[in-house]
Amino acid sequence: MANYFVGDIQGCYEELQRLLIKVSFNASRDTLWAVGDLVARGPGSLETLRFFESLNDSGKVVLGNHDLHLMAVQGNVKRANPNDHLQALLNAPDCPKLINWLRLQPLTRFLPEHNLIMCHAGVPPQWDLNTLKQESERVSEQLAKADYLDAVIRQMYQNQPSVWNKDLIGIERTIYCINALTRMRFLYPDASLDFECKHPPCQINDKNLSPWFAFESNLQAPYQIVFGHWAALMGKTPHTYLHALDTGCCWGEHLTMWHLETNEKITQNKLN
Repeated sequence: MANYFVGDIQGCYEELQRLLIKVSFNASRDTLWAVGDLVARGPGSLETLRFFESLNDSGKVVLGNHDLHLMAVQGNVKRANPNDHLQALLNAPDCPKLINWLRLQPLTRFLPEHNLIMCHAGVPPQWDLNTLKQESERVSEQLAKADYLDAVIRQMYQNQPSVWNKDLIGIERTIYCINALTRMRFLYPDASLDFECKHPPCQINDKNLSPWFAFESNLQAPYQIVFGHWAALMGKTPHTYLHALDTGCCWGEHLTMWHLETNEKITQNKLN
């Protein structure tokens, strides 16, 4: 049995299939983990969702910001981004079924036997493992309810609160959790979220901004953290326990897969 982790697919379905061929992926024995943003800029969002939904327990995904935005678009809360290629998905007869499957996916996943955490953007440094589990499970419970569009999706498009406070309640607590786990890149000195800068850390001259993984973490064990979201990193981080897998396939770069057991990275260039 092998565990393969893949970066932001963003509808780059053909590139994903090329990667799976390269590693001889077999759903009867292997597990495919995806760091979120299954959909958006590439041409194969519909095929990507259908594929992961068909994998059952052999496919493990977490939600990214584009996946949550898809729920908003399909629920007529927001309009689709003209740069996304979602029309085929939205017009598909099984779109409601796929959305219902998607909204039941968590914000974080854990492999305790490997001390491994997978999420889309990263883990807020203020959180220990119990807080991470508690807050992400709380949002998952809300997304699983029939009124998820009004209770969560319609209200999540806010930048405040931008800093964690254990006394946050209601929708403010939900908003912080979603923003931290699906949008986080840089933090200010007080660990509040910055929502503007997408550049790699080496290009930042603002001393008030630091990548989230530069802060001392409250995680008590040496967890491996697998994440995506930050294509500008191109897979490069200062720590071996961090696995940044978004390498900008939808922007013309490549899709990256990490084989947990061998610590090998396999890539597939964007197809024309």
